[in-house]
Amino acid sequence: MVKVTYIEIDGTERATELRQGQTLMDGALEHQIDGIMADCGGLCACSTCHVYVDDRWLDTCGEPSELEEGMLDFAADVRGNSRLSCQIEITDAMEGMIVRVPERQY
Repeated sequence: MVKVTYIEIDGTERATELRQGQTLMDGALEHQIDGIMADCGGLCACSTCHVYVDDRWLDTCGEPSELEEGMLDFAADVRGNSRLSCQIEITDAMEGMIVRVPERQY
């Protein structure tokens, strides 16, 4: 299990234990993280699982695909550390990772 902390819109920190191979989105849904709706179910066809990855963890997550970058165009308040949580698969190297939920999702 890999510890990942989600910081919800209201600042609540939710430490979770995720399985290797699970996506950040699946972990958010499993642990009922407020603000992650995941309307498309992880198909990279919406932007309702948008998160901000703490800068220390960006390299560990890898680069977003062209498809993911295109979908981020539909997200609100996109930043340099914006990612779709459905596209980030958990690895042991992500132990301690922190992600923040944006103020709003579309």
